[in-house]
Amino acid sequence: MNDLVSGLVRFVLRALVLAMGLVVFLSLLAAAAVLGLVWALRAAWARLTGRPMSPWVMRIDPRTGFNAAMRSRAQWGSARQHDGAAEPAAPSRRGGVLPGAVEVTDVEPRELR
Repeated sequence: MNDLVSGLVRFVLRALVLAMGLVVFLSLLAAAAVLGLVWALRAAWARLTGRPMSPWVMRIDPRTGFNAAMRSRAQWGSARQHDGAAEPAAPSRRGGVLPGAVEVTDVEPRELR
């Protein structure tokens, strides 16, 4: 009896996993079909109107990431200058001292490697 129940549970779990995989596969297939249909409709519309079909592109400007990093560095640098610390802080990996770091008293500073 025990073998029958364990075999039945094993069969149900396999069928459930197979059904979930089939659902994922069919949903990806449907998404690809919709994308292909939209692409074909765009191509047909471009041919019908006589206009060239523009490709789908992601407009990424590499300068935006660089500018964001520089703005972040400037923000940390201005926070260090406005901190009012009596002694100049050594440069760390972050590029500056965290705001309010002078007020921390329950830790012992260690040397950076």
